[in-house]
Amino acid sequence: MRDLVAREGLDGAVEIDSAGTGAWHVGQPPDRRSTAAAKARGIVMEGAARQVTGADFEAYDLLLAADEQNAAALRAAAPDDDAASRVRLLREYDPAAVAAKDLEVPDPYYGGADGFDDVIDMVDAACRGLLDRLRADGRV
Repeated sequence: MRDLVAREGLDGAVEIDSAGTGAWHVGQPPDRRSTAAAKARGIVMEGAARQVTGADFEAYDLLLAADEQNAAALRAAAPDDDAASRVRLLREYDPAAVAAKDLEVPDPYYGGADGFDDVIDMVDAACRGLLDRLRADGRV
């Protein structure tokens, strides 16, 4: 999403962060296979993993999850019903995924490198849909 927003000339118009629901990888860089798949598309993945905190529910209008398990964990961690209502599956913003009723991004961690390419395709389509929605809503 950061790359898409930058390519669209919208740096600063959308605040983006990434965090996990668990602490398993806190402080670690992105998976090397994910980084390589992104780099092949000209996308730079940087940073270190962190865990979602209560402050995230205050700071962000939308909290996106890759799958229903993580969405449920986010809703459970939400401080109130309003915060829980701002949790969505990322692929809800991909019209093709909605039509196919295939809203979860699979975890490519235990598969081959092509799984990371597939996930980037899914995430890219959803991010494009999200940006379209933000534009349609007059938010960017």
